[in-house]
Amino acid sequence: MRKVAICAPATPLKRKYAEAVAALAKAEYPEIDLHFHEQCFVEEGHFAGPDEIRLAALLNCANDPSIDAVWFAKGGYGSNRIAQAFIDHVSDAAREKSYFGYSDCGTLLGALYRAGIGQSVHAPMPVDIKRERGKDAVRRTLSYFAGDESGLEPSLGKKPAVAFNLYTLAMLVGTPLMPDLSGHEVMIEEVGEYEYAIDRLLFHVTSQLGDIAGLRLGEITAIPVNDRPFGSNAEEIAQDWCSRSGIPYLGRAQVGHSSANRIVPFGLEARGLRA
Repeated sequence: MRKVAICAPATPLKRKYAEAVAALAKAEYPEIDLHFHEQCFVEEGHFAGPDEIRLAALLNCANDPSIDAVWFAKGGYGSNRIAQAFIDHVSDAAREKSYFGYSDCGTLLGALYRAGIGQSVHAPMPVDIKRERGKDAVRRTLSYFAGDESGLEPSLGKKPAVAFNLYTLAMLVGTPLMPDLSGHEVMIEEVGEYEYAIDRLLFHVTSQLGDIAGLRLGEITAIPVNDRPFGSNAEEIAQDWCSRSGIPYLGRAQVGHSSANRIVPFGLEARGLRA
């Protein structure tokens, strides 16, 4: 049986969503043993508890040798506040695990990838159960826990790949947590940002990524309506900044804030490949 611990490094999860995910796993994936840390449901202002409580829960899940994988409950701002302390205090047991999530938790995935700790995997989270067809998204990750790789991003090939929320990646670059993405295919997605903000973020990110193998654009969802048209859609914006920076534009990817979000293991080793 594969034992998976779930904690909330950023914002709290509603208990009803945890119960729905637990019921789904029990009914369809008896080989998966889910453990929701009680910290998932703590609320203090914006966060799932203060920094020290969130850090303690994350370390508790990661450093427990009986746990096979750590699944981040949801995103929302906050994981960056504890990321460095987490990396500084992981045990040997934490280095043998896989870590699953996306959105704000891409900060932790990137930090782990930089440090060579475990395997970072962009994947749907328990909170996705609330979406339309949310069970399909959650099943994708549960199936991956069970050894089924049918939920992988279709474009994955023989080059190392990563997937990030664009805003999260923009905040990560230039920090001590940013991994070296040379030679990687970088997939980006965004939610709830104006087109001019996407343009601004890509201006910054494409100037910092260096010699990556290329950029793929995932879903850009819930774009607010501005007081005037920007004049370019998200794909045109991505193509423009790739052209300006000399980064190959590789097309689209099925990653993003929707139930269609696919799984992207960081690098090659998680897919049984070698550079």
